[in-house]
Amino acid sequence: MVKKFLKKSPVIDYIAIIIGSALMAAGIGIFLIDARVVPGGVSGLAMALHYLSGNVIPVGALIWILNIPLFLWGLKELGREFGLKTFVGFSVSSFFIDFFRGDIPGFGYIRLQDSLAIKDIYKNDFFFLILIGAVLIGVGLGIIFKFKGTTAGSDIVAAIMQKKYGIKPGQAILFTDLFVIALAGFIIDLKHLSPERPALVLTFYAVFLLFISSRLIDLIIEGFDYARAAYIISDHFDKISVAIMNELGRGVTAVKTRGVYGNVEREMLLTVVSLREITKLVDVVREADPKAFVMIYNVHEVLGEGFRRRI
Repeated sequence: MVKKFLKKSPVIDYIAIIIGSALMAAGIGIFLIDARVVPGGVSGLAMALHYLSGNVIPVGALIWILNIPLFLWGLKELGREFGLKTFVGFSVSSFFIDFFRGDIPGFGYIRLQDSLAIKDIYKNDFFFLILIGAVLIGVGLGIIFKFKGTTAGSDIVAAIMQKKYGIKPGQAILFTDLFVIALAGFIIDLKHLSPERPALVLTFYAVFLLFISSRLIDLIIEGFDYARAAYIISDHFDKISVAIMNELGRGVTAVKTRGVYGNVEREMLLTVVSLREITKLVDVVREADPKAFVMIYNVHEVLGEGFRRRI
């Protein structure tokens, strides 16, 4: 009963989105704003405006303000797919950024970015500081996307550009992020906001941040490779399929195929095994037919008997 509730209840989605938003906010508010390294998108644009204002306007408030017209534009152009979860995503992340930084009235004592640990990392290991920020952003956004939420911003711009102009979302987001990073670097250089490090160095850190966080987003959404799919073409398909079922305890599917070069019809075998079973699978196939043609692919998700389901 509980398991069924966890699968179907939208409450779980919103709890996950709030957790992801808090992680993302921690990465930006605690580790990146004072480091002058921008993550791209609306968050990066808000940070650039924050620097331009002389650090007067809080970043979280700017993110929320900038996202409102984008959110309304997304509702108009794309319908309800950018609905309540999107609003919750960017609102909660905006709140937590200012909350962690002590920019919300009544919570000025928090200021986690001024803690001794963060100050020490900033001073003695700047690269590690940026890496932590990238990890928190990537994991946070990955959780948000995993549970069908977004944080508005460049996601909406990318979706609209795909709908209207056929531009791939990945390309649109990359272009937007690089433009924002370059803009922030220009502002930092113009206002001499980072005497310790040149603006170009901070721009390189921002590109590194973008790469790490995007890879982590993919990892959270797709998961670690925990299985392999194997396609096996052999004249001894009967012998191989029996060996796989008996020795590995895995199911096998036979698909009728025809080799174009020799115009030979045979059955191609498809099976899915865990990572630790892949070596045994190869040995089984080689023993049955040393000339067998085998293709092995990464598998991120398997639903069915013998494999645990991802969240």
